[in-house]
Amino acid sequence: MKAAVVCANEDVKYMDYEEPQVGPGLVKIKVKASGICGSDIPRVLHNGVHFYPIVLGHEFSGDVVEIGEGVTTIKTGDRVSGAPLIPCMKCDDCQNGNFSLCRHYSFIGSRQQGSNAEYIVIPEQNAVTFDKSISYEQGAMFEPSTVALHGLFQNDYKGGEYTAVLGGGTIGMFTMQWSKIFGAKKVVVFDISEERLALAKRLGADEVINTSLEGYKEKAMELTEGKGFAFVFETAGQIPTMHMAFELASNKASVCFIGTPHENLSFTPAMWENMNRKEFKLTGSWMSYSSPFPGKEWKLTAHYFATGQLKFDPGFIFKKMPMSEAQEAFQMFKTPGLVKGKVLLVNEE
Repeated sequence: MKAAVVCANEDVKYMDYEEPQVGPGLVKIKVKASGICGSDIPRVLHNGVHFYPIVLGHEFSGDVVEIGEGVTTIKTGDRVSGAPLIPCMKCDDCQNGNFSLCRHYSFIGSRQQGSNAEYIVIPEQNAVTFDKSISYEQGAMFEPSTVALHGLFQNDYKGGEYTAVLGGGTIGMFTMQWSKIFGAKKVVVFDISEERLALAKRLGADEVINTSLEGYKEKAMELTEGKGFAFVFETAGQIPTMHMAFELASNKASVCFIGTPHENLSFTPAMWENMNRKEFKLTGSWMSYSSPFPGKEWKLTAHYFATGQLKFDPGFIFKKMPMSEAQEAFQMFKTPGLVKGKVLLVNEE
């Protein structure tokens, strides 16, 4: 088969590659679309892979073309998305259903062959079927949707409250939508890009606030009757928004950091005192899995995409490119601020 193979740092070659074979309990998928995740960028551009050569890609969709012995829940012709985590299922964390915390896991697209190829073989339990009314482009966006929903579950989310989503990227857009589906009183999205804020409004945000403008905090507090937000989700992984989360939280709030920072993060005593004085709860969120594996995050994404309540907008996609142009796709990320949205690699018929 053909695959986009990372052969060395900054060197992705579209080349002949050994086609994976189906074994017991496995399913073979003809990949239709494979998204470039933010975590893939350092893998390609900064020597961030576990080994060379490697085929990356863990946000994908396609059609099942072959099933292995013992497979009962998936059939050929099914349209599926792939859950990339392969937990050990034996450690204490796995036994307790905390698959995201498994320390002995494998991961599709980083520790074993990923989806930037014509075909991929994955365990039956990792194949998530979805309705044929859902496009392959949407199917490749299951993983970011499930990351957002896992954050809600981590934050013990309940409806009827003011909710702040800090960061208008893909994860932020899904976090906003899940908050709405779960009955938020009002959801406000914060970002510095008018384009992303406009997308948030199209997808159903009650209010949007540009944090690059003066007086944004006063406006935010007005929207909450001066109380602040009972639920705060930081999705950007940026230092300013992580500080902002502490400021916008109400008394007894629940604050969740979904975003991953890439710089040193520090707080002044006054900033940190926000948590003490407000007695809010702060938690992190990692990946997107629950019991039974891969979890309700994946089942609910398939369901709400199919009903249309979880919306998909062309604004999610920055560019669709042939799999053969993977090298050019990754090179775009070397220009700061150029890529706004998801880059999808697609296999042409």
